[in-house]
Amino acid sequence: MRTYLVGGAVRDKLLGLAPKENDWVVVGANPEEMLAQGYKAVGKDFPVFLHPKTNEEYALARTERKIAKGYGGFSFYTGKEVTLEEDLSRRDLTINAIAQDENGKLIDPYKGQRDIKAKILRHVSPAFAEDPLRVLRLARFAAHFKKLGFSVAEETIELVKHIAQSGELEALVAERVFKELCKALNTEHPETFIEVLREGQSLKILFPEIDALFGVPQRPEHHPEIDTGIHILMCLQQSALLKTNTATRFAVLCHDFGKATTDKALLPKHIGHEVRSKKIANSFCERLKVPNEFTRLTLNVAEHHLLTHQALELKASTVLKLFKKVSAFQQKENLTNFLLACEADARGRTGFENRDYPNGSYLLSLFDAAQAVDSSEIDAEKYSGVAFGQQLDELRIKKIKQAQQNFREQYEKT
Repeated sequence: MRTYLVGGAVRDKLLGLAPKENDWVVVGANPEEMLAQGYKAVGKDFPVFLHPKTNEEYALARTERKIAKGYGGFSFYTGKEVTLEEDLSRRDLTINAIAQDENGKLIDPYKGQRDIKAKILRHVSPAFAEDPLRVLRLARFAAHFKKLGFSVAEETIELVKHIAQSGELEALVAERVFKELCKALNTEHPETFIEVLREGQSLKILFPEIDALFGVPQRPEHHPEIDTGIHILMCLQQSALLKTNTATRFAVLCHDFGKATTDKALLPKHIGHEVRSKKIANSFCERLKVPNEFTRLTLNVAEHHLLTHQALELKASTVLKLFKKVSAFQQKENLTNFLLACEADARGRTGFENRDYPNGSYLLSLFDAAQAVDSSEIDAEKYSGVAFGQQLDELRIKKIKQAQQNFREQYEKT
C-alpha cells in the first residue's frame, strides 16, 4: 500500500499557491484493508475514504470505462494492480495529473510540469472527450488561471469542438452546469469562461442565450465596443473588479438577453429590451434551476438597469417605486447588489471602464433618507391597511425629495 498526494494540491504548490485541500491516491490496497486501518468509506460510485485523523480524502487508484452518455456514464475498476500512472491517465489536464510521494518526489508521466512552465492547459489523453463536464471545468480553469497567464492548448480546443458536435454536452444536468458556472463567475476573470466555451463551440449548446448576443450591434455613442457579446464580457470583468458576489455576477451575465431578440429593422437601437431580457432571463433561470435569490436579483437588474442609469433625473415617487421593486426595504443588501450590477453594466463599455458611477451612491443616500422615516409618526388609529401604507409612502417621498435637494445644492457648490 502506497499513498500519493495528487491533483490540485501538487499543482498549486508548483505554482507557488497555497493548496485549498489535499487529495490522496492509494495504490495497492482494497476497501477491506482501508477499513481495517480505520479509514471511513464515503464514496458512492467508487471507493473513497476519509483518513481517521486528518479527515482528508483518500481514493483507491482506479481505471474507468465509458458505458453511457454524460459525466456519470462510467464504470470504475479499483483492483490492487491498478498503477499510479493508470490512475493519473484518467485525469482531465496534465497540470492536474502530477503526483508526489511521501519523500516529496514528483511523478509526472504526462508532462504536467512542462505545461505549468509554459502556462498551458492541455488534456491528458483523448479520454478527456468521454466526460462532457470537463468542457466546463476546462473553461473554469482557464478563468481561474488567467491571472497567471495561462491559455488553452489549440489541440484541447479542437477536442472540445469535437465534444460539442458529439451531443455529449446535452447530457449534462442543470445542477452541475449551474455549479460550474458559479465557480467560474467567482474567479477574477469570469469573462474568460465564456470566451473559452465560445471558442470551443460549446457556448451555443450550454448557454444559447449568451451566445446569441455576439454579433448583435449597439449604438456606438452609448456602446463604443458595438458588439453586445463583447459588452457582456466587459461587464463580467467589471463585476469581478467591483468584488461583487456570485448572485450579482450572474445577474450581470443575464441583464441584456433581450438584445438578441431585437427586430433587425430597429438595430442598433434596442427599444424595450429590458422587458424581453427579463422574460428570457426567467426562462434561463428556470432551465438551470437557479436559486430564488439569484432569480429575483437577475430579473430586477434585467428590467430596471436603464432606470438606474437615469437616477439623477428621476422623480422622488419613481425612486421610491424602484426601491420597492428591488425589495430594498426588506433588506438593504438587495439594493446594494442591484446597484453594483448596474455599475458593472455602466462600466462595461469601451472608454467607460474607469469612469465614476455616482448613481449608485446617490440612490443609496436617497434610500437611507427614506428608510429613516419613523412609522410611529403616522396615527395608527386614523390610518390602517392600505391607507397606512399610503401615508408611509408620502413621508418617504418627502424625505427623498429633501435628500435630492441636498444633493443638488452640494453638487452646485462643487
